[in-house]
Amino acid sequence: MRIAQVSPLYESVPPRFYGGTERVVSFLTDALLDLGHEVTLFATADSQTRAKLVPCAPRGLRLDGCQDPVAPHLNMIEEVYRRAGELDVIHFHVDYLGFPLARRHGVANVTTMHGRLDIPDWAPLFRTYGDAPLVSISDAQRAPLPFANWRATIYHGLPPAQLGFHPAPGRYLAFLGRLSREKRVDRAIEIAVRAGRKLLVAAKIDAADRAYYEREIRALLEHPLVDYIGEVGDADKNEFLGRADAVLFPIDWPEPFGLIMIEAFACGTPVIAWPEGSVPEVIEPGVNGFLCEDIDSAVRAVEELEAIDRARCRKRFEKRFTSERMARDYVAVYERLLA
Repeated sequence: MRIAQVSPLYESVPPRFYGGTERVVSFLTDALLDLGHEVTLFATADSQTRAKLVPCAPRGLRLDGCQDPVAPHLNMIEEVYRRAGELDVIHFHVDYLGFPLARRHGVANVTTMHGRLDIPDWAPLFRTYGDAPLVSISDAQRAPLPFANWRATIYHGLPPAQLGFHPAPGRYLAFLGRLSREKRVDRAIEIAVRAGRKLLVAAKIDAADRAYYEREIRALLEHPLVDYIGEVGDADKNEFLGRADAVLFPIDWPEPFGLIMIEAFACGTPVIAWPEGSVPEVIEPGVNGFLCEDIDSAVRAVEELEAIDRARCRKRFEKRFTSERMARDYVAVYERLLA
């Protein structure tokens, strides 16, 4: 098939540092190429890909000071449909921005929803575009829009060689993500301090979260057991995750998927998480992590980490969360759309 992958422009594909959706687009694009399909990637000009690249912004908008990110995305979608005759399937990763033109052209299309859907303004829009084919990244993600045209739930996947297996952990806990209210690094710090364990925090601070960070988090990072190391790229992530005893994922929001969890599993590292959103679909308690309702149970989970078989954790990743499995699931959706 001739498949278009339409990526967000906030980061390059793959992103240099933080960026889940663009990273998944990169993995999916490569896996589809490996399966023999022809892929055109609409993304930033500094993206690195084996696919045919159509540059739609000079570089990632997050690092480029873009004042109106909608404008370059609309220009990109116009370019996608200018090339529609060259494509069999258009796969959007840009929320609802592709809906209007998709309805008015005959090319098969599907949109993967990557973010949270409990936004009040979205329900009327998704009723208006009730014919738009959608893919969810977890069953839990669908809850706010159960009436939408869901065609499948497809969990994210990683190339098996992306992150290596680490049979012997170090002596620290890890937190990876954003320093935002919903990610709850404050919980991670409390867990580590109460457990008497070192915590390494690898995270970015978005402009929207700066005031929260200054008001509630900055002082917590000064605890002697906490080491804030900033953002980490792919080159450092393997070591950071693989040498951790566990990744702490004490979120306080309806997580659509949580790519960090399967990155940890790929290293053989278990995850201690709150059972919000997709988390119960991803974590198998006692196999690749623990589900915790409060700080007390999370501290107990830290004490029980030796019961986790890191080799089994990696094997479950290989069975459930590879990029090849993800690509084959999407190909099945594309084939149904074309049929």
